[in-house]
Amino acid sequence: MKKLVLFTLLLIGSMTAAMAQKPAEIKFDKVTHDFGQFSEKNPVVSCTFTFTNVGEEPLVINQAMATCGCTVPSYTKEPIQPGAKGEIKVTYNGTGKALGHFKKTITVRTNGAVEITRLYIEGTMFD
Repeated sequence: MKKLVLFTLLLIGSMTAAMAQKPAEIKFDKVTHDFGQFSEKNPVVSCTFTFTNVGEEPLVINQAMATCGCTVPSYTKEPIQPGAKGEIKVTYNGTGKALGHFKKTITVRTNGAVEITRLYIEGTMFD
């Protein structure tokens, strides 16, 4: 009987400790990037968004997708350990696009406490 009680207490203690851990959590250094003005003669511009896993579990980016095909995100595929950093590189290709100001959204889905984060890029392409 003592063994059963001890086992039950250990099981409850283990479950409580496991539940006390914070899930993965993504924290970006910035969520907006402004390319400023750039020429249509050099219509491809890129930037990198850096993030940190501030949670206590490994962070996995499940998906990063842009609002259109002219914007392509690429991201760290391996799980990001607690305290470690990762990157999402975003490339905008203005070839054949209208001149002027643009603003695009990149939706990032993770296994974190907040599952969806939105990143924004903008700029002005001139003649």
